[in-house]
Amino acid sequence: MGLEEENRLVKDRIDKLNALREMGVEPYPYSFDHTDHAADILAKHSGLAAEQQTDHKVAVAGRIMQLRGMGKATFMHIQDQTGKIQIYIRKDDVGEGAYNILKKCDLGDIVGIKGHIFATKTGEVSVYAEEYTLLTKTLRPMPEKYHGIKDKELRYRKRYLDLIMNQEVKDTFLKRSLMLRHIRQYFDDLGFIEVETPALQTIYGGANARPFVTHINAWDMKMYMSISPELYLKRLLVGGFEKVFTICKNFRNEGVDATHNPEFTMLEFYHAYVDYERVMEIFEKMVEHLAMSLHGTTKVKRMYKEEEVELDFKAPWPRKTMEQCLKELAGVDVEGVDEEGLRQLLTNYNIEYEGTFTKGLAIQLLFEDLCEEKLIQPVHIIDQPKESTPLCKVKRGNPELIERFESYCLGAEICNAYSELNDPLLQRKLLEEQAAELRGGAEEAHPMDEDFVQAIEYGMPPAGGLGFGVDRMAIILLGAESIRDVILFPTMKPTTEEMTVEEQDERIKEEMKKSLTPTEDKKKGKTEKENREKSKARGK
Repeated sequence: MGLEEENRLVKDRIDKLNALREMGVEPYPYSFDHTDHAADILAKHSGLAAEQQTDHKVAVAGRIMQLRGMGKATFMHIQDQTGKIQIYIRKDDVGEGAYNILKKCDLGDIVGIKGHIFATKTGEVSVYAEEYTLLTKTLRPMPEKYHGIKDKELRYRKRYLDLIMNQEVKDTFLKRSLMLRHIRQYFDDLGFIEVETPALQTIYGGANARPFVTHINAWDMKMYMSISPELYLKRLLVGGFEKVFTICKNFRNEGVDATHNPEFTMLEFYHAYVDYERVMEIFEKMVEHLAMSLHGTTKVKRMYKEEEVELDFKAPWPRKTMEQCLKELAGVDVEGVDEEGLRQLLTNYNIEYEGTFTKGLAIQLLFEDLCEEKLIQPVHIIDQPKESTPLCKVKRGNPELIERFESYCLGAEICNAYSELNDPLLQRKLLEEQAAELRGGAEEAHPMDEDFVQAIEYGMPPAGGLGFGVDRMAIILLGAESIRDVILFPTMKPTTEEMTVEEQDERIKEEMKKSLTPTEDKKKGKTEKENREKSKARGK
């Protein structure tokens, strides 16, 4: 649809809006007694025979998606949150006044219908209208019926249109909401309490990530958007809470791609008196529970690299080390290889690195480059190099490793977990080393959080903790292609097309000003005149 045609349709709708007001009709009433939804009605009456009438009274509301007038009768399909249902309206039943209002309606308008359920000659379950009410007169035309919104960029930028035109998109976000409900119930059943942590922080930490920087005018100082709630949740362990979790927004000033959005939803939990083995059990059983709750099975089919794979979330999941994966998936044996040999391996595979070189860093980089995308079935990658984080306990029996695991599925990391470090002297040393790296130019290193170290010095119990991205979990469990498909309003770079939309908005505002009724014009003019006179009286 061209801009000129759209402007013509907008003007036509504004004319209808004014005509309705001249008829004494309020096109934006305050409420409607809405008691029934399309999906519930269709499910309840699926067995109706053709032309069968019922005495089941309903009150439905929704957006007009199809409209077919036939003289003194009209068929329409309206769409509510649950789906579509057909409405049959006869002039003799709703009255001439209501039927005249119907003639001023367009696709996209929101209406309310009261009536009873019946089946048409073709057997379609429908609502036989007894009362008809216009609830919202729309000014912009809907996207074309058969083309809808196929352009992904436009769908993400105008999610409201995407939700109107694509029921499967709406279903995805309804399932995401259900997923969050099940997650909360799962942790509640385990005795966890849900808490809130600051999104705006004076010191950032808890993850290797670059933060968003902002400024607080009241104190004239920098502040940071949260990259992780970890250090606050650990303070709560110090304070005496034993099982805590939070579902929060995190903000990381990094790349944007199919699995990364600068603003994302994170769940983190901490459990006192357990180690990473128990945390593994909690996480894998949670994912198994979610799969069963959403799909009725632990096995789901997903597309990966243009091939269909069947994932099985049944716990327990396999546990592997980075060294095992390198040997099994890439044919690279790093056991016993010295630093020089590891440097050569990085060179052979064109893998670059920043900062101080260590054996642990080299193994981690090789794993990420050669193995990650091959981890399709759910798996825990355990006992990682000590250089990977300063917040984790050393592996019992091997001081070069830490008791950390990351879980993977469909080639992507889906969680990160530790046996949490609670030795205050070692914690201080490691955080000071990170702060030194930050001063040396390492963008993802942490600044020193003195208050956090002091909290640990008061004594934090042994604990296990885990964080996972809710959005990535939704991608896998709901079968989405991109993180943008599971975030209602993903971060988008502005485009020149959006300026065109703003220009269209200005034109519409001008049309609306021109369309004011004479009475409204007089009132507006009178008010402006009174204001000028008052200003003169005050000497302005």
